[in-house]
Amino acid sequence: MNNKDKISVVVIDDEEDILYTIKEICTFGGYDVLTATSGREGYELCKKYKPELVIVDYHMPDWDGMNTVKKIRSINKAVSILVLTVDERQEISDKFIEVGATDFAIKPIKAPDLISRIKVNLKIYEINKKSIEDRANVFVDKGISPATLNLIWDFLLSQDKDITIEEIAKGMNLAYQTVHRYVQYLIEHEKLELIPVYGQIGRPKNKYKVKKETKC
Repeated sequence: MNNKDKISVVVIDDEEDILYTIKEICTFGGYDVLTATSGREGYELCKKYKPELVIVDYHMPDWDGMNTVKKIRSINKAVSILVLTVDERQEISDKFIEVGATDFAIKPIKAPDLISRIKVNLKIYEINKKSIEDRANVFVDKGISPATLNLIWDFLLSQDKDITIEEIAKGMNLAYQTVHRYVQYLIEHEKLELIPVYGQIGRPKNKYKVKKETKC
């Protein structure tokens, strides 16, 4: 039985051992947890119980994570949706964000990291919920959530030096892929300036700074 006196989390994963592990972590964190082994079953749980957070696996039979996220977002504009995946490609993350995902957790994820990720996504949920109550448009351009956008923007404004995407992600307990998508959005809208860093090996570590006299 779902107890709405507690924050409720729906976890969707077709692998029973992963499902059990995530349920235990969420229960330890004090959340009321409902589990599903398919996207379709998870969607039905979300319709019935209206959770604050959904944790959903990417690769599943029948409905995959992409379709599941899209279906859940269609019935709940405020819920935070955290996608579990082993696929770190930015293009996959961008597609998930466009259909309504809030953030990502790269498998395998340690319990403290998952709890931290859950907390920041619940904060995003609260902002989204208030936006809906204020009749604001929660998902604007290309799936961008004003709640997540404003959190990242406020973090950038608080910095006294140029900063990399990895530093933003670490400082905010968000996935690199999530931050990358929102940083690109801010660059496209001429809110951020990219500072190239040359001579780096591996993933680019360009830095970013807020353009003067800009508002989000």
